Amino acid sequence: METERKSVGIYTLGCKVNQYESEAIAEELGRCGLSLLPPTEVCDAYIINTCTVTAESDRKARQFIRRAIAKNPNARIVVTGCLAQTAPESLAAIDGVDAVIGNTEKLEAARAVLRLLKEEKNQVPQKIRVADIDSAAFEAMRIASFGRTRAYIKIEDGCENRCTYCIIPNARGKVRSKAPEDILEEVDTLTKNGCREVVLTGIETASYGKDRRDVDLGTLLERVDRIDGIGRVRLGSLDPSLIRPPFVDRIASLSSLAPHFHLSLQSGSSRVLALMKRKYNAEQAMSAIRLLRERIPNVKFTTDVIVGFPGETEEDFRQTVAFCREARFLMVHIFPYSKRKGTPAATMADQIPEPIKRQRLHELETVTGEIRRELLEEAIQSRPLTEVLFETCSEGYAYGHTADFLEVAVLSDRSLHGRVGQVCLQSTNGSICFGKLIGLEPQTNEKGE
Repeated sequence: METERKSVGIYTLGCKVNQYESEAIAEELGRCGLSLLPPTEVCDAYIINTCTVTAESDRKARQFIRRAIAKNPNARIVVTGCLAQTAPESLAAIDGVDAVIGNTEKLEAARAVLRLLKEEKNQVPQKIRVADIDSAAFEAMRIASFGRTRAYIKIEDGCENRCTYCIIPNARGKVRSKAPEDILEEVDTLTKNGCREVVLTGIETASYGKDRRDVDLGTLLERVDRIDGIGRVRLGSLDPSLIRPPFVDRIASLSSLAPHFHLSLQSGSSRVLALMKRKYNAEQAMSAIRLLRERIPNVKFTTDVIVGFPGETEEDFRQTVAFCREARFLMVHIFPYSKRKGTPAATMADQIPEPIKRQRLHELETVTGEIRRELLEEAIQSRPLTEVLFETCSEGYAYGHTADFLEVAVLSDRSLHGRVGQVCLQSTNGSICFGKLIGLEPQTNEKGE
């Protein structure tokens, strides 16, 4: 009788880079002969891929570790990711954790599970495997399949900006770029396997190629655009300082690049941006938005904003609100400032009280929510027939996104996952658009289903 394959569940916290790395770990687990199950099920082992961008991220990471241990006290527990890189000893101190693997060789998490499953629980001593992140090379990893409509591909790791609020350089190290030929091969494989949308992402996507002589981000996008059968291409979060005329001139004519950019703004106040040590001021960020609007039809923008940064005055906050009104972001991820031990901002004077942070967060949420509704209503009026790439299905509706990242729902009694349809937009609830499905493109490849 065939021996039952051991099962592994992966908890993933944090950014799109972590999501990609978890996908690569999952494929490595498969090559090791292990079965992948949802982390909500009882598994023989769990891998927790952690984030440390905020104090809340740290709390959630420890919560997920303890949740896995509680689900199966006999399971082997391997912790990796950014918190594992910056605080390995504290994670290793949690009773039940078997191994802590840093960010320099995350695929080792899969191989560690394989080794640990061959031993009895607590039979071997706990191991911490965390190397110097600043001397790390780009870890070779790739994916060939994808569980969602869009696939994330990590093209870059590391960040050297040293913003005063951010701990991530300590967790990710210096900029390392993936070889362009490896990226092209990976995108080509995913496209052939039915992927209709890829997101090229990194810890600091705009820095792609900084450490190489053979490529930059514009060149990479041009080469990806020439891949046979390529669908939509999106980019991960971009520093506004990248958006200058030479770069925009190169990307404006690319047929695959989606007209949607996520700009890492953080504040609309030049004074606060200087305190943060960002590489641009508010005027330069707005110039980037105007330039893209001039060159790319129907372009939409999403962004991140931190409210309550140390020293942020009421006038600074008003400038951020005004910036968001002019920029007309489709979506704004708003975060109250969170202290990170070891960063300059944690010890700055004029720390903002929590009630003021919450007040500013709620006010900006209201403003940006109104802008989102306006943009959705304008889309319904100006181009009611639009193309939607469907992703999920729930309670009689299929959900997907347009190229410019409007979320759209249509009535459907079946999953349309990975299908492209023509939709007549009809109404909005202020968050998403609702429409009528007019027709679907023929299915040519179901491997990504």
